[in-house]
Amino acid sequence: MTTAESRPEPEDDGSEGGGRRANRGVWIRAFIYVIGFHIFAGFVMLMFYVGSHRH
Repeated sequence: MTTAESRPEPEDDGSEGGGRRANRGVWIRAFIYVIGFHIFAGFVMLMFYVGSHRH
């Protein structure tokens, strides 16, 4: 049985997109996408709010 501590770290073989740095980049990109989506959704909700209160 293999535990998390005994697993080897992903090695950076020098290729583009390899190793721990790429893994961190994926998390940063996902975080940016989530924040961007929330900003876009808030903008759309604001447009519906403004549109429904316009007389």
